[in-house]
Amino acid sequence: MNGVVAIRPGTTRSGRALLSLAALLLPLCAQGGAYTIPARDSAERQCHRIGHKLGSVSIRECLRAGLVDSGARSANGQAILIRRFPPPAGRRPKARVLLIGGIHGDEFSSVSIVFKWMRIIKRHHTGLFHWHIIPLANPDGLLRRHSRRVNGHGVDLNRNFPTRGWSEQSRRYWIRRTHRDPRRYPGPAAASEPETRALMEEIARFQPDVIISVHAPYGILDFDGPPDAPRRFGYLHSRLLGTYPGSLGNYAGVERHIPVVTMELPYAGIMPPPREIHRMWRDMVRWIRRNIPRADTLRFRARQHDRPAGRTPRVQSRTDMATVRPTA
Repeated sequence: MNGVVAIRPGTTRSGRALLSLAALLLPLCAQGGAYTIPARDSAERQCHRIGHKLGSVSIRECLRAGLVDSGARSANGQAILIRRFPPPAGRRPKARVLLIGGIHGDEFSSVSIVFKWMRIIKRHHTGLFHWHIIPLANPDGLLRRHSRRVNGHGVDLNRNFPTRGWSEQSRRYWIRRTHRDPRRYPGPAAASEPETRALMEEIARFQPDVIISVHAPYGILDFDGPPDAPRRFGYLHSRLLGTYPGSLGNYAGVERHIPVVTMELPYAGIMPPPREIHRMWRDMVRWIRRNIPRADTLRFRARQHDRPAGRTPRVQSRTDMATVRPTA
């Protein structure tokens, strides 16, 4: 093509306009690359995808949440969004809280409920806590025609964290305990996935005093870390499931002494009733206020700061015993 577009007799006015536009774009193609319309802001683009996917989160609600591009990307190159609620100037927060949803892409409610809680924080934020919120840690898993647990590489992100003995334990566990279940594939190497590394970097940068990770559909509270486990958040009662190679609770709670509360909602595809959403929120905030940060946690971190690199002491937690506690 030489950039000349022939307009046939009888072409409509709109047709002539389109052909004229094509004539303008042809030279750009000839210069060595197809013309692309500049993409919208990645946070806006992701909100449109989330709003189209989730029946309980509208595009408008997502856009109004104040999410920004964290700079991290998924395996398929999608933006991982974050919302930060720092304390007002001059106020020292009681604790830094990292709230994460959607580590598993087929657990819709774990994403949706985080949006509901962001609305509460936005209305009532006083600076008591400094919040960092990642409502969708695995966009590749959720934002596809048929959502799935794993990321774009087929890896279970909650088995991909570099916990002690990962190389030996993770594959053995996957083969013997899950019988090579592809939904629980831990990955070719520890921290092989960009989403895993993004969460690790966020933990290292933000230094949270507690991590709240939302999942579904077991309907319980699991816990890893130094203070006493919460007895209940709303209708979720404490039931400790044990540690797993490569899990976030093992990585942050057991090995780094950061309390990790795993909230397992009862259903992956059905939201809790509004009353329970508020009860869980109220109980969670109350527990954080009363238990975080703990003096023993702060002393542990001080020792870690002074410890030579590469040496991480074994931290005992309730889940090291791999016991299941009866519902309280």
